[in-house]
Amino acid sequence: MSETPWHTVTIRVPFANPKHATIAMQVIDVDPELQRQAVKRTLTVDGNDLVASFATSTVRLARLTTNGFLENIDLVARTIGEFGEDSERKQVISR
Repeated sequence: MSETPWHTVTIRVPFANPKHATIAMQVIDVDPELQRQAVKRTLTVDGNDLVASFATSTVRLARLTTNGFLENIDLVARTIGEFGEDSERKQVISR
């Protein structure tokens, strides 16, 4: 019996600076994958980019995992935009 081939997806998400990319990585890395035996996730920061690599046992899991990751990235990016250092500077300038 041969092993099932793994399906891989790599996503690079650009941020304004390495600090924001690191914050995003730390926030997302807290939650483990729900199907650890079927999904392997690696998160790294490369300059301003958050790099996410997924290896999944099925194409369907690759799609679901990617969609969930992108939803999390959207939330983190909007939160950083709303409450990050740049928003603090905007509040000080507008006073």
